[in-house]
Amino acid sequence: MTPNKLPIPDVSRETFEKLEQFSALVEKWNPHINLVSKSTIPDIWNRHVVDSAQLFQFANYAPKTWLDIGSGGGFPGIVMAVIALEKSPVTKFTLIESDQRKSTFLRTAARELGLQIEILAERVEDVPPQNADVVTARALAALSELFPYLQRHLADGGCAILPKGKTYQDEIKAARQDWRFEIKSHPSMTDQQAQILIVKDIHRD
Repeated sequence: MTPNKLPIPDVSRETFEKLEQFSALVEKWNPHINLVSKSTIPDIWNRHVVDSAQLFQFANYAPKTWLDIGSGGGFPGIVMAVIALEKSPVTKFTLIESDQRKSTFLRTAARELGLQIEILAERVEDVPPQNADVVTARALAALSELFPYLQRHLADGGCAILPKGKTYQDEIKAARQDWRFEIKSHPSMTDQQAQILIVKDIHRD
């Protein structure tokens, strides 16, 4: 049985429909590329679309540049770019995905959804510093592994928005062994054990 769809607060009907269109596109491509875990497809709206959409509220007001690393199937990068069409049309999006097949999907999704975004099919450590106001990464790596990328690509005063699961406190503790940073956490609306981490001012000890 398909779970009931969670709402996405404060978006227009047009934005909602674009997100539904994207969800259907992921379902269509997933058997060929494995964009998301097959077991999550019956609940793709809640597990991936809404789980990604909730991140937008934590962004800086009208950020000029937004970088999504390890974009995979477009969660949260494509979802953020769709919402930004309505909420922050000045924001320029760049998505980094080293897997060539997934980056091809991301370009297809961007074209079909009318998104003017840049897709870089490279390893994140090989991309020149992006000086981004916001960086997102979902289900990519532990904080200790993410921080070198965040330090490289965040602008001064920028923030990283990172959804994390139930081990988030262990990740924070491990990261503090080598890094100094500001961090705030907010409960996830899709998973009672998860948190959304907002990280700023990242420096290696």
